[in-house]
Order: sequence, then C-alpha cells, then structure tokens
Amino acid sequence: MAREATARVLEGDGVKTLAPSSAFGGGPPPPSRPEPVISNARLGLMMFIGAEVMFFAGLIGAFLVLRLSSDVWPPPSQPRLPVWITGFNTLVLLASGLTMQRASLSARLPDRVRLSGWLLATAVLGALFLCIQGYEWVRLIGFGLTMRSGLYGSTFYALIGLHGLHVLGALAWVGVVWTLARQGRYAEGQSAGVELCTMYWMFVVALWPVLYGLVYLY
Repeated sequence: MAREATARVLEGDGVKTLAPSSAFGGGPPPPSRPEPVISNARLGLMMFIGAEVMFFAGLIGAFLVLRLSSDVWPPPSQPRLPVWITGFNTLVLLASGLTMQRASLSARLPDRVRLSGWLLATAVLGALFLCIQGYEWVRLIGFGLTMRSGLYGSTFYALIGLHGLHVLGALAWVGVVWTLARQGRYAEGQSAGVELCTMYWMFVVALWPVLYGLVYLY
C-alpha cells in the first residue's frame, strides 16, 4: 500500500532505505508549539506594576529624606492629619482587596452571579475609600493645609494624591470588568480579564498601608 511504501535509493553498490515519506501520511506529526509560561498581557502588567513600584519608591525616598532632615515634623503651624478616620478608611480598602480576591475565585469557577456581586462590592468599597479621602482633604484644605504649605503640604498631596489617582483608575477598570461580567463575557477558561484587574487592584491596596504608616503615623 502507498502509506507503507518506503523510498529506495541506490547509493554506490548498495541500497539505502529511507523513512516513509510524510507526503504519504507516514511522517512524524509536526511539533506542537509550547504554551507560554506567562501570557503577554500578564507580563506587560507585571512590568507596569514594577515601574509603578519604583516610581513610588522614589517618592517615598524623597519623603524620608525631607522627614529626617526636619527638626520638627509636622510643622507646628500645620494641622494634624486625621489618623483615626484614615485608619478606618485603611480597613475599607483592605476589605476591598478581600472582595476582589473572591471575585477572581468566582471567575475561575466560573460563577457569573457571584462574580458580578463581588466586583460590585469591590467597587462600592473603593468608591467609599475615595469619598472619605476627599472629605478629609476638603477639611484639611479648610484648615490651611495646601500644596503651598511648604514641604509638609506638598509631600502629603504628592504621595496621597497620586495614590488616590491610582485607586480612581483601578476603580474605573473594575467598573468595566463588572459590566463585561454582567454580559457573560467571562466564561470557563476566559477569566484573564478579571485576574489582570485583580493584580492591579491588589497593588493599590497593598501600597496604601505603607503610605498610611509613613505619612500619617511616622
């Protein structure tokens, strides 16, 4: 039969038998391409978060230099930061990290109803965190703490304000993921969008206790 035929080629005084030709279906199958260890989207987000970590590390380093070089911190003429209400707000943001983890787990199951519910809970807690922060900022500005209040005011709004912008961006991302989840876009094996959003949300959550300890408590 054609599939079992082998090519015979004269080679000098002898005969050389070749392996069955793949043209007749007898050759080895083409090697399969290995799956990447990490997806391009996840790798790109990890690189972005790494850049963000270095960015905030630079800001924190500058803050520590100014803080340690000052004889009195905060200056006597400046209002004190709201430690207790911001401590409560810290718990709010940490709770949003837990709800986001539950959302990621629901996406892997997959459980569309619970996924939407946990994403909504995360968005509510994130919005509550920003509202409390905004309320405290309005009060601090009323007490005279502004960007023009010397190094104390400028470093405060640089660190805390930039983190607030990151939370706002992450909150918008959660809103998009929640909308897609309600439309049934995250079926079994298609939870990458939720997992990427979870990675970034956990970054902004993990960053906040560091800033709270340095700026409010140190």
